[in-house]
Amino acid sequence: MLTFLRDNARWLSAGMLLTFLSSFGQTYFISIFAGEIREVFQISHGQWGGIYAVGTSASAAVMVWAGGLTDHFRVRSLGVVFLVMLAGACLSMALNPVWWLLPVIIFCLRFTGQGMTTHIALVAMSRWFIATRGKALSIASLGFALGQAVLPLVFVGLMVIYDWRLLWGVAALLTVCGVPLLLMLLRTERTPHSLARSDQSLGMQALHWTRNQTFRHPLFWFMVPALLGPGAFNTAFFFHQVHFAETKQMTHVELVTMFPFYIMVGIVSMVLSGWAVDKVGTARLIPWFQLPMVAAFIIFAYADNYSTILLGFFFLAVTTGANSILPNSFWAEFFGTRHLGSIKAMAAAVMVLGSAIGPGITGVGIDLGIGIELQYLWVAAFFVFTTFMMWVGVAQFRSDLDTEYVV
Repeated sequence: MLTFLRDNARWLSAGMLLTFLSSFGQTYFISIFAGEIREVFQISHGQWGGIYAVGTSASAAVMVWAGGLTDHFRVRSLGVVFLVMLAGACLSMALNPVWWLLPVIIFCLRFTGQGMTTHIALVAMSRWFIATRGKALSIASLGFALGQAVLPLVFVGLMVIYDWRLLWGVAALLTVCGVPLLLMLLRTERTPHSLARSDQSLGMQALHWTRNQTFRHPLFWFMVPALLGPGAFNTAFFFHQVHFAETKQMTHVELVTMFPFYIMVGIVSMVLSGWAVDKVGTARLIPWFQLPMVAAFIIFAYADNYSTILLGFFFLAVTTGANSILPNSFWAEFFGTRHLGSIKAMAAAVMVLGSAIGPGITGVGIDLGIGIELQYLWVAAFFVFTTFMMWVGVAQFRSDLDTEYVV
């Protein structure tokens, strides 16, 4: 492991940098400003959820096209472009004077941050590493964990002293600072463009599947509910974290203090998932990885004290950590890596669409008087359904993979 880290530190660090900076377009960062945004622009939970859904849905639609850029351009070029765009989106939030620009700003934050910056990093890891793909994905994804562990605590604390708009300016500055660091790390990319076509791993039936072929394959549609699920309801949970804290009669700061535990468990789950993918393959693991979400949302529905909510975060983190590895490895393992950027862009668009649907549905539910606790019981039932669909789909098409998994 140490040899792997030493030999590949430059490229793994670039992946971590991109996933960390994507935080500024992720729900767990944007949502910490939800109370201030709703107060300043005088909008309800449902209206804020609707604005978020519109902007995020638009970013999902554009991702289908833009994600394919990773099949044609170097990471160092695309990474710089989208980091600069993400910084501009953060600055726009800091300077925005009117509510009707919020959907546009949310679109820009979600598309450049959650969408493309994340997509560039994970496609690079899946393409640059084959036998060690799980390790590479888990290490690069530590940027997500670091961002989610540090940024909410730091920025919630800073909001006590500084105006929330100023903090968005700080986010823009931090993103811009990542540009020269990325260029330094990727002076030489791990897989030269001239070798990119020959150095590919094959998918089912020893083929390089195109995006259109993948879209028409039944396995893609068996996976769609599982792609939607974490994006929709993990996002909804953090999006409505202020309301959840109020429902459980605790302060927002008390809830945020649980995040480091959640991140720590997520990191362990992510690392173990990466190790397991390299050892036994994705096909044996992916049907079951969303079962902990069932336990998490049942606990969140009934929890009435700090310790029980912390237990819910444990189960939520188990799936969150695995979700950083298994779906990304799945597309490479089942459909090959030659057209991975286009294929994963389509999958990412479904995930981003889920992250638009979840906050919107739950926000409207809150406005209609449907308690968040009751909604979370329905969410738990949904994850039982996604598990069944993955199990059926993978069982049906697993035989199309090579019988031996190469480590």
